[in-house]
Amino acid sequence: MIRCPWGDSTPDYAEYHDTEWGVELHGEAEMFERMCLESFQSGLSWITILRKRENFRRAFAGFRPDVVAGYGQEDVDRLMADAGIVRNRAKIDAAINNARRVAELDVPLDDLLWSFAPERHERPATVDDVPAITPESRAMAKELKRRGFAFLGPTTCYALMQATGMVDDHIAACFRATGQPVSAR
Repeated sequence: MIRCPWGDSTPDYAEYHDTEWGVELHGEAEMFERMCLESFQSGLSWITILRKRENFRRAFAGFRPDVVAGYGQEDVDRLMADAGIVRNRAKIDAAINNARRVAELDVPLDDLLWSFAPERHERPATVDDVPAITPESRAMAKELKRRGFAFLGPTTCYALMQATGMVDDHIAACFRATGQPVSAR
């Protein structure tokens, strides 16, 4: 079975690649989780986040934005002491801030994020053809920043788009690829 090269590097990556990455995802808690995890990943390997994901889910109340929005200093202290997650104060503060921004949205989080999905996306032939930033991820990052979200730049937004199926960057030879350009909607 041929996978995207990164998907063959560890059993954890293979499972994630084969069952989640690039699969269309919807729902407020689900999208908030991916936003947070992609933010925590910034500067780290995704495998670090993937292996700590259950700890993150526990620490952040299943990524329910309404609960995380109410976190205060005691919660920040608890999270900073939790060795099961990435203990980065700026990223923890961003997750709490972003939960509060979700509560202020005038549209569902799902609709806001998916509004940036391109209508068509050319399947990359090789890993070298996979972009790190696109015009859509720049636009998403700009709008999220305008709305007060933090730690969600264009590269992080593109990773979010890949992870949630807004774009399908399985390379052409990968068994998950359909061989056709993909439509995000």
